[in-house]
Formats: sequence, C-alpha cells, structure tokens
Amino acid sequence: MKQFIQIHPSDSVAVALCSVAAGQTVQVGDCTLMTKETIPAGHKMALRHLAAGEVVRKYGFPIGTAVCEIQAGSWVHTHNLQTGLGASDRYKYLPDFSPLPQETPREFAGYRRTDGSVGIRNEVWIIPTVGCVNAVVQEISRRAQRFLTPAIDGIYAFPHPYGCSQLGDDLAVTQKTLAGLIRHPNAGAVLVVGLGCENNTMDGMKQALGSYDKDRVRFLVCQACEDEVAEGMRQMEELCQYASTFRRQLCSVKRLVVGLKCGGSDGFSGITANPLVGAFSDRLIAQGGTTILTEVPEMFGAEPLLMNRCENQEVFEKTVSLIQDFKQYFVEHHQTVDGNPSPGNKAGGITTLEDKALGCVQKGGTAPICDVLLNGQQVSKSGFQLLQAPGNDLVAATALAASGAQLILFTTGRGTPFGCPVPTIKISSNSALAEKKRRWIDFDAGRVLAGVSAADLTEELFGLVLAVASGTEKAKAESFAVHDFAIFKDGVTL
Repeated sequence: MKQFIQIHPSDSVAVALCSVAAGQTVQVGDCTLMTKETIPAGHKMALRHLAAGEVVRKYGFPIGTAVCEIQAGSWVHTHNLQTGLGASDRYKYLPDFSPLPQETPREFAGYRRTDGSVGIRNEVWIIPTVGCVNAVVQEISRRAQRFLTPAIDGIYAFPHPYGCSQLGDDLAVTQKTLAGLIRHPNAGAVLVVGLGCENNTMDGMKQALGSYDKDRVRFLVCQACEDEVAEGMRQMEELCQYASTFRRQLCSVKRLVVGLKCGGSDGFSGITANPLVGAFSDRLIAQGGTTILTEVPEMFGAEPLLMNRCENQEVFEKTVSLIQDFKQYFVEHHQTVDGNPSPGNKAGGITTLEDKALGCVQKGGTAPICDVLLNGQQVSKSGFQLLQAPGNDLVAATALAASGAQLILFTTGRGTPFGCPVPTIKISSNSALAEKKRRWIDFDAGRVLAGVSAADLTEELFGLVLAVASGTEKAKAESFAVHDFAIFKDGVTL
C-alpha cells in the first residue's frame, strides 16, 4: 500500500496516507528515505533537508517557513513550521485562466416560483425579524405542523438573537440576510414575524425586501394583535394552502446555485474532497450553472490564485477589496490574520493558514471568477463567484443561502452534524470518517485514495446533487430536520 503522496513535483513535503511509524523505509516517487519519527495520517513528512528559514512547499506553493533545521524523514508540523502571512499585501492582476468548454445542460425537478426563481424544496418558513419573538415563531411552527400536506416538504422556524440593539451596517447585514431568506425559492411561503419596538422595524424589513408576492409572504407584528400565536396560525393555514399549489417541474441546471463550504478539514481535504468539489463546480458551470465560494479568511495565503482567475480588472479589484477588508477586520479587532487553523485542523494534519487555504480554494475548481458578492447580496449572474463571509460554518452557510444557494456542498475531514436553511451535502475527505459517521456523511471522497477515478467520483457526486435537488434523495442533515441559522454580526450592541 502507498504510504505517502507528494502532491506536486516541487513540494518539499509529502502527506502520509496512513500512520507511519518511526524507522520505516519509505518510497516517495524517486525518493527513498527513513522516517525519523512517527508521521500521523494526513500529516507531512520532509522529503529533503530543510534549513531554518527555508520556504516549505506543498501543492506547489509556499505553506510557511521552517523555524529550525528539519531533517529528511522528519514530521513537519506546528513545532517546526510557521506561517509567512502578513496583514497587508500588494497584488497585481496576472490573468491565468481559460474559459471552460461548454457541456449540454442536464435537468432536475424543481419548483418554479412566480418571480421566475427556482427552488429545490417546497417548504414553509417562519422568519423572525428580532430575537425577542423566537419563542413565538417556534410555537407557531410546532402548532402549524397540522397544516402539512404531501406537497409541502416541511414547516420550519429560524430563530436568531439579532434585529434589536443593532445600528448602521451591522443592522443592514441582518436585514439583507433575512430578506435573502424571505425571497429564497426553497420556501413556497413565508411568515415574517416581528415584535413591534425593535430597531429592525417591519417597515425597514419590507424596504430591504423590496417587491414581493403578497400570496407567498405575510407579516405579523406581535404587539399589534391580541393573540399573536392565534393570528400566526390563521396566516400559516393560508400560507400552507398557497404553498401546496406548487409541483415539481423539469428545470435546467442553469437554474442551480450551489454553495461551496468546508469545515473541520484535515490533511486529506486538499487531496480528495476539495478537488472533487472543484471538479463538480467546473462541470456545473460548464453547463450554465452557478457556484459560490466563501469563508474569506480561509483564502489567506492562496488569494493570488483566485485573483488571477478574475475574468477582468473590475472583478480583480473587487477580489482585492474582499481580501484586504477582511484582513483589516482582523486588525481592527486586534487579532492576527493567521488565527486559523483550528485545533481540529491541526490534529488532522493542517499546520498553517497557507496550508489550509491552498486546500480550501480547490473547491472552486478552475473556472474564471465572474463576480464578487458582499454579505447579504444575491446572485445576479451565472458562473463561479466569491462571497464575503467568514469561515464559521453556520455563519458562512447562512450567508450562502441568503445569497441564493439552493443547496451546499460541505467537505469535511473531521465530521459535523450541522445543517443550514438549505440542504447541505456532507462530503468526507477520508473513508474512515464516512464509515464511522454514516448518519452525518452523504458522500465518501476518500475513495480516490483507494484507486477510484476522480472522473467517476465527479459523475457520482453530480448525480447525487441532481437527486437531492429533485427531492428523490435527502441530505443526511435533512433527515434530522436540522435547519441551523446564524447571521454575521460586526457592530456594537446597544
């Protein structure tokens, strides 16, 4: 069995495919050497002598510098490798991309809404404008289950702690995020519930929402009625009747918007799961669809690769601002930009943020970047796009949904049971995780290490996405009715 993989010929480290004990003679390409110490699975081994201060390369790019002399065959990790990232960089646009060859679009069975959008679920959502009414929306949701029909996929409330005591841009992000969910085509009908005295007024929410279908969206202000639950139930009965009129119809994948996210990554994520999702992204875009990549702080160290894929100077400038603004956000909060990786990432073999980022951005494939979205901004064109949001799983996934993603591909090397407002397909980077957490994991990308071709896995994943989009299969998180929801907050609390 192959014990190590050198990802790129210029790499000075190789990744252990299994735990390799000290004193083992191993072959990596043309290189024969002995392990100086145990190298855990997913972790890195030096392929040659590395001097103190020397740049260490993985994926063909720098992932940091050696903090001391490292002998060939040694374990390379946090004890002898440090980041080379800084808080400020200058970038130059050096275009390096090719348009993807077009493919014949495939189809899925979706729900066509009156505004022309297409959903992959026909759910009824209850969205609070403020955290003060969380108990109310949850009670309405509980009682409204009696209105479920075979045509409705579920009735869900989305409690959150925001909407009051917020000001300025912080409040605006909350309003845009909520408006994005209210407009989301996976909801056949929506009840918006407010208290009546919060900063996020119902009039303010309506202004953020813009035009809407009055049959599909209803509003309830709790302080304005005697019995808010009874009034909510009256409106929910009518909304469920309206949602029940929708039926699935064949739709082109040109109408599919897929969010790309990773969490709990390990040393295999950049070898198996993330490249697989990148290949899927390219296939979908070649067929006229759309993918969105976010978790901006996890791009630090690999951002030039993305910038050089911007389709023009304007998109390049927006990408530079995306990166620099997030770095400034860290600085303003007196934090270093290299606060990642997490303890779980490090346990899985990721050492520096560059190490993590170079694996992370592979979820975006090779397609040109056609647009950059601000947090709360919705998709308005087809193709591969970037979105302003942090790396936090729940916040980033919510942002993807609010921007229009009907489902999310979530790669992981550690595993997580979380879900978000839209179906979330979990893709494991290693087969051991897929076997251990069958209730969490939808797809095993670790099979590529066992010899399954990447092309076959890409086609299999594409088929799974179409099945989930068509409702013939559900993501594992849906089976537990997991619909977690979190909004990015960056402002004072009154």
